[in-house]
Amino acid sequence: EAFIAAVTARWPDILLQFEDFANHNAGRLLDKYRDRLCTFNDDIQGTAAVAAGTLLSAIAVTGVPLTDQRVAILGAGSAGCGIAALLLRAMIDAGLPEAEARRRFYAIDRDGLLVDGMPGIRDAQRPFVQTRDAVAGWTLARPDFIGLADVARNARPTVLIGVSGQPGAFSEAAIRTMARHVERPVLFPLSNPTSRAEAVPEDLLRWTDGRALIGTGSPFAPVPWKGRSLPINQTNNSYIFPGVGLGVIASGARHVTDEMFLGAARALASLVSDADLAQGSLYPALPRIREVSAHIGAEVARIAYQRGLATKPAPDDMAAHVRSKMFEPEYHSYV
Repeated sequence: EAFIAAVTARWPDILLQFEDFANHNAGRLLDKYRDRLCTFNDDIQGTAAVAAGTLLSAIAVTGVPLTDQRVAILGAGSAGCGIAALLLRAMIDAGLPEAEARRRFYAIDRDGLLVDGMPGIRDAQRPFVQTRDAVAGWTLARPDFIGLADVARNARPTVLIGVSGQPGAFSEAAIRTMARHVERPVLFPLSNPTSRAEAVPEDLLRWTDGRALIGTGSPFAPVPWKGRSLPINQTNNSYIFPGVGLGVIASGARHVTDEMFLGAARALASLVSDADLAQGSLYPALPRIREVSAHIGAEVARIAYQRGLATKPAPDDMAAHVRSKMFEPEYHSYV
């Protein structure tokens, strides 16, 4: 009984450690085979693409260029590093020197902000490690630990992304501090299921006086706010992976590249209309999902042909070619 009680008490921590081990090994498998096989990891790359696409949509609202964003990521595992890596590439493509772009990321793991000299830093985390000099003048709650609230106070991030699996990890103090320095904070508590979300949208809106732009990893109902019903955007990989797979099939791509996922993110953001943004949505309406997949598929295929990765003859009409590969759910009536 004592053993069962001890395991039960530690069960959430055991699950997190197992998930961290699984994610770490998934990242290692991806690194090993991505240039040898036509393969991708949706939990890592699909999540990164939909998060990047959502941020690009949010930028249309905030008006803050991608090159001016400061990104805090709570949970520096495979998914967090995958998101950071894709956003880093997007910043570099937008004109930031790589060294400067890296300084705009604040990766926070179980031992706090990743800083030079910390033990156990993984290869995927290294591009997002802050230097000791960069944090030397920070005001900290504890001298031996840099947590989310410290990052919010000192780095003043414009974007906060949670992939920690820790329910409630977006503390009220950290979010209120962030909102004091940013007019429209972008907040993505992406952990799922709902019970493991870093925060619930109603709290995030209350702590930011309704100014936050929110994307969640789990489904949440619209939130009533000052006479309006604000939709809560689910940052779901289903916006990305069907279109990526479609583009790979249509082109016969030999490999799936980060450029394809960045193209998918940009394609997703390009389909968000002014009407979507006006009603508080950072995504195209769900009934348009087949249009979204076709658009993303065409962009992925275009990149495959442009980079010499395609194995099928180039079509005259890329959009029509991609659509011809789509499954049509037509069901016959039986008597």
